[in-house]
Parts: sequence; C-alpha cells; structure tokens
Amino acid sequence: MKRRARRVQSPCIDVCRLDPKTGWCLGCGRTVAEIGEWPKLTPFRRSRLERELTRRLVKFGQRQPSENE
Repeated sequence: MKRRARRVQSPCIDVCRLDPKTGWCLGCGRTVAEIGEWPKLTPFRRSRLERELTRRLVKFGQRQPSENE
C-alpha cells in the first residue's frame, strides 16, 4: 500500500517578485533558497521561519505588526 505525501501549506500568496536589495519575495517574504527548502523543513523550522517572514513583511509594510511582535 502506497503512502500519500502530505502537501505542506505554503505562505505563498502568488505575488512572486523579489526585492533586489534583500532577496526576499515581496509576497511571502522568503528567499529563493527558502522557497525551495520549504517542503523539506521540519514543522519546528517551518514555524520559526514563518515568524521571521512576518517580521520581514512588516519591514516591507506588507503586514501590520501584531501585539506579539
């Protein structure tokens, strides 16, 4: 019996443009390397990166800072 691979939820919002200064995607905040690594990350590393992405997007003005930031 074959196991189905789980599809990992991605932070991609289909705004795939990279900032030339930082190398971060203006839509999700990830670098090209992070985009490629995303499906292979452990849940812990993915969670940690998601917190960093929020900080990056706040820096770009794409998101409002939360009370926890």
